[in-house]
Amino acid sequence: MSAPLLSSVKLGRYTLPNRIVMAPLTRNRAAAGNVPTALNALHYEQRASAGLLITEATQISPEGLGYPNTPGIHSPEQVAGWKLVTDAVHAKGGKIFLQLWHVGRISHPDLQPDGKLPVAPSAIAPEGEAATYTGMKPFVTPRALELEEIPQIIEQYRIGAKNALEAGFDGVEIHSANGYLLDQFLQDNTNLRTDIYGGSVENRTRLLLEVTEAVVDVWGSDRVGVRISPSGTFNSMYDSNRAAIFGYAVKKLNRFNLAYLHLVAPRVEGFGSAEDQPDLGAEFFRPIYNGTIITAGGYSFETGNQAIASDSADLVAFGRLYIANPDLVERFAANAPLNKPDRNTFYGGDEKGYTDYPTWQG
Repeated sequence: MSAPLLSSVKLGRYTLPNRIVMAPLTRNRAAAGNVPTALNALHYEQRASAGLLITEATQISPEGLGYPNTPGIHSPEQVAGWKLVTDAVHAKGGKIFLQLWHVGRISHPDLQPDGKLPVAPSAIAPEGEAATYTGMKPFVTPRALELEEIPQIIEQYRIGAKNALEAGFDGVEIHSANGYLLDQFLQDNTNLRTDIYGGSVENRTRLLLEVTEAVVDVWGSDRVGVRISPSGTFNSMYDSNRAAIFGYAVKKLNRFNLAYLHLVAPRVEGFGSAEDQPDLGAEFFRPIYNGTIITAGGYSFETGNQAIASDSADLVAFGRLYIANPDLVERFAANAPLNKPDRNTFYGGDEKGYTDYPTWQG
């Protein structure tokens, strides 16, 4: 069988040895202070044969925190912790991008500085419960950001991008997916603003474009990616016309000449899809977006190869398969059997289910 996944590809300024990407995977294993450790470094080092590694979502500020034990990129200690990771990956010849994250309303006062309310474009609570250090608690109604506060959010992204550069990453990905802050500004069920950041598709896209410009100013456009989930309903997301808002946003991203656009595919397990609207996958965005596309969402080796062979995407990101198979590239190349992931160890804990999955060759 032809295996385009195993062929090399140009990604921004880099030439990658294969088109297999390790998707960003929240694993809740940072130390006190949300600091990455040697355990995290080993986890990424084990998976360095991927064409590209994208880190777990990493908060740009204390206010961006939404889950226990997720890493940050806003303190010197966090930068030093991430340097352990980048050094380990580079020693194995790998490339690694950091995912920049602000959860917005998907937080809780228990996780916020001084017990304050989380922030969002509008004061609308999501459905469900927040994960806190003392267990699950109902989401609260967030505080709507004041207009004069938004430049501070953009600055936090810029500083996070600068810190990622200091930590030795090869690039960064802006997390604008899965119902977190930038996605909340895009979609009209979470953004009821009447100022320049709300209402029209142009206004709701404004913050994503301003954040992208700030991050590109730090890194250069060819080392920056953006991730979106245009069909997802995770974290209570919905838009009355997803084709319009996401089509507009992606067209506007063309002007940056980014390293890539990263799409969470429709109907990904656990992320849902709006039943009354068309699915917006890589096929929808290929004619709209001028650059490299990464697609993610439940792919196998066979379906990943098909996505590339059909030219709907250029690279394919794998999540759960990478949790359980640190040597996924080698297994794919040899048509070797795959380890099955243990869902009980996905979030939190120690090396069990994190760094102890066996390689194909033992």
